[in-house]
Amino acid sequence: MRRVEHVMGFPVSLRTDDEGDFEEAADAVFAWLREVDGRFSPFRPDSEVCRLDRGEIAEAEVSPDLAEVLALCEEYRLATGGAFDVRLPGRGLDPCAVVKGWSVQRAAELLSAAGARRFVLNAGGDVVAAGGPWRVGVRHPEHADRLCTVLELTDGAVATSARYERGDHIVDGRTGRPATGLLSLTVVAPSLTEADSVATAAFAMGAEGVGWAAARPGCEVFAVDAARQVLRTAGFPVAGERPTAA
Repeated sequence: MRRVEHVMGFPVSLRTDDEGDFEEAADAVFAWLREVDGRFSPFRPDSEVCRLDRGEIAEAEVSPDLAEVLALCEEYRLATGGAFDVRLPGRGLDPCAVVKGWSVQRAAELLSAAGARRFVLNAGGDVVAAGGPWRVGVRHPEHADRLCTVLELTDGAVATSARYERGDHIVDGRTGRPATGLLSLTVVAPSLTEADSVATAAFAMGAEGVGWAAARPGCEVFAVDAARQVLRTAGFPVAGERPTAA
């Protein structure tokens, strides 16, 4: 089964290679993502995030899901010394950097609970997969028609933070200025919650973020810095290569 829908501002594609009918599970996946968009978008005035930001509800009164997201945001703010911050001065509350990976990981768990064992869920280039191996291309940070690497993913997730889609949109919360030390940074992790959050948080840190991300348990990293130097951890699963010892 293959399905593509436009949700949360980007295309989300689902492929399952299992025997059986997974249409109902796919319906649940896309319904959940639409629900997340309605509840957590900083661009919808009636969303829970916007209501919290305006002070219409207190943080102690938010839903368990939003409380979980905010806790993750705070965890990464502290871990990066403030480089990753969803409450930047002059901007409204924007937890999208955590919400995307967190929600798509939840969607993948809906598929697993429905019995899917071999699937790939691609949300605007960030991928969670099961039952591979699957090949995932990482776009070149300066050439839209080229890849800078291809990785092999069996069970896990991969996410990339870069400047090519939305320009200098990731801000270093320590300085209040756009993070420009890297061109792109890709993280492979056991879950997309972690892969996406770590990729964004590390990108906000600039060049020092590569080592920070690489030190996170279970994370492998591929980065291109502002000098166009490629940096990657030994265990990053490049397709066709045997992993080397750390």
